[in-house]
Amino acid sequence: MPDVETFQLTALEVAESDRYEDEHWEFMKRHEFRLADMNSKTREAMLDAMVDELAIEGGWFWWTCFPGCMPDSSPTGPFTTEAEAVADARDFD
Repeated sequence: MPDVETFQLTALEVAESDRYEDEHWEFMKRHEFRLADMNSKTREAMLDAMVDELAIEGGWFWWTCFPGCMPDSSPTGPFTTEAEAVADARDFD
């Protein structure tokens, strides 16, 4: 098994991740979120809307990486428990 790191993210953290980069731009086209890149309260409101409208879920994730290095893959998940994330990582080929 390659070196794997497991970690937990909230739904807001997942919404803020690069996984939803295209959606960030789409939501920022809306009048109420047009200043989301300059105003933290507007950004938080936009992320809350993304979580609700896109049904984004938090949970456990994993990615491959060597100790002390940046990840070699994108996060895989979410999983309900860390054990499920580890089991999935073990099945990864």
